[in-house]
Amino acid sequence: MTYTTLITPTELQALQASGQPLMVFDCSFELMQPSAGAQAFAQAHIPGAVYADLDKHLSAKHGAPGAHGTLVAQEADQPASGGRHPLPSRERFATWLSSVGFANGMQAVVYDRNGANYCGRLWWMLKWAGHDAVAVLDGGLQAWQAEGGAVTSDDEPSHFQSHFVLKEPLRRLVTATEVLQNLQQPGQTVVDARGAPRYRGEVEPLDPVAGHIPGALNRPFGDNLGPDGRFKPAAVLRAEFETLLAGRAPGSVVHQCGSGVSAVPNVLAMEVAGLGKTSLFAGSWSEWCSDSTRPVERG
Repeated sequence: MTYTTLITPTELQALQASGQPLMVFDCSFELMQPSAGAQAFAQAHIPGAVYADLDKHLSAKHGAPGAHGTLVAQEADQPASGGRHPLPSRERFATWLSSVGFANGMQAVVYDRNGANYCGRLWWMLKWAGHDAVAVLDGGLQAWQAEGGAVTSDDEPSHFQSHFVLKEPLRRLVTATEVLQNLQQPGQTVVDARGAPRYRGEVEPLDPVAGHIPGALNRPFGDNLGPDGRFKPAAVLRAEFETLLAGRAPGSVVHQCGSGVSAVPNVLAMEVAGLGKTSLFAGSWSEWCSDSTRPVERG
């Protein structure tokens, strides 16, 4: 059995018992306190889980600011995107996967304590690396514990080095240049996952410019979850996205947020809803607004 979108705690428990090659990743994180995720992992995590740090493992090093705020890598491989959380190159990502023992034949299950905000990043990156067998634990660690799943504070043993082989990307990464070239054209529908006040430009706690990409629609990523912290039923998600798109083609959607992280729950929700694969502008608002020549909309 291969899981490619969501997996329930019960399904994960059965998967663990089956002996199928499996690796579980804990992606818990806090933007305002970057060390909090690792501390929470140390206090309680699913036994056998590997900790994936947004800053250290799922983002490139920032390097020195270059012209127009772009990033200049101080290592051999260039980041795959701009923004506050630039994607590492696919090669750098594969090196990290290999270092923790993840191999192509494994099922990956990713989770966090943050409403799938951070584990979605690893879900998408594995798809981008050509690995389809990755699923988000629906409801996160909270749901796992609510259903009797075991947790531990023990240190996890090191894994033997593997050799993860990159394959053709299964999801599309879009650049700022591409978004600009197709701005407000029928073939592109930008969906912004930030909260409504940030989208409207009323507040901006993180980036130097407030507002949104002209023509972007707003779908805060938390809208995908029910009161129990799990993704809403597929039919509900489909109806909500169809209302948002108002006749626009689902395949035209390019997702973005502040720095390419919280946009991914929208990517996942559209797939759960049966609306197909969509694209991600990983640099998102933080990259877009770093260039003063790019247009900004407010309201």
